[in-house]
Amino acid sequence: MNTAHGTVAPEGVSGENIAFYREQGYLVAPGLFADEEIAALKKETVEIFRGNRGHVEGMLDVEGLPDEEVLKKYVAIHFPNKISPTIHAYLSHPAVVKILTRIVSPNLKCMQSMLFVKGPGKAGQSWHQDEYYIPTRDRSLVGAWIAIDDATIGNGCLWIIPGSHQPGYLFRRVASSSTEYADVDTVDVSGYAKEAVIPVEVKRGSVVFFNGYTLHSSLRNKTTDNFRTALVNHYMSAESMLPWDQDGKLEPTEDLRDIVPVAGVDPYAWKGIVDLNRPYLRPEILKIKTDL
Repeated sequence: MNTAHGTVAPEGVSGENIAFYREQGYLVAPGLFADEEIAALKKETVEIFRGNRGHVEGMLDVEGLPDEEVLKKYVAIHFPNKISPTIHAYLSHPAVVKILTRIVSPNLKCMQSMLFVKGPGKAGQSWHQDEYYIPTRDRSLVGAWIAIDDATIGNGCLWIIPGSHQPGYLFRRVASSSTEYADVDTVDVSGYAKEAVIPVEVKRGSVVFFNGYTLHSSLRNKTTDNFRTALVNHYMSAESMLPWDQDGKLEPTEDLRDIVPVAGVDPYAWKGIVDLNRPYLRPEILKIKTDL
């Protein structure tokens, strides 16, 4: 595997990049966001978790606390774009969209944002495929993982299994008792060789793109003084409908229209757009779509 072909150069996506994404299920774009853009995201993260962009159920009284102490009280917030104009604007960031239109479709929509503030000691996410939670009809789901802090092995960077998207099906989830993860279940990846599992360490401002079927996880933040803040937005082709009920939170639907069109043409624009999802705080122990 030529990992160099998995790195997007400043001049843009190459044919080798596209082939790499199709074969390996991920791409890395170093320094895609400018320093001032990342600084704005970092500042906005604090404002969101201070409640200055609107109260979200479960938020605590943090008046008088320094920024780091505020962020240590949380793990993540889902759909921050619903309350933050800054986050909403970044869904359509031109540099991100330029890459997505090459590897997914010229017609794109975004259906979710997640803002992670994994502070010192906080657990990671177990092995999973995003498509398990966000079902698409054409397998076009892709996550754009924006590093707001440097992501290292020590503070809990992404780990992925290149090529694990190729079978094109959802792997069975089993119970997990690992203290590395906040989740109570995981995909058993013991069948993969140790060298097949790789860390994706990136500098702030970099973006990791990964296919909805690509197995990925993150370990506990083992530092005492580093955050691993990241904004993760999920996209798909506008040609596909989205049969997503938000893990039972919404009424069953063949096509959830709570979306943000970000590029090209929306073939289903005649259906209109709805506003159903609401921001919510991610719990410390994660039980999504499981009876465990």
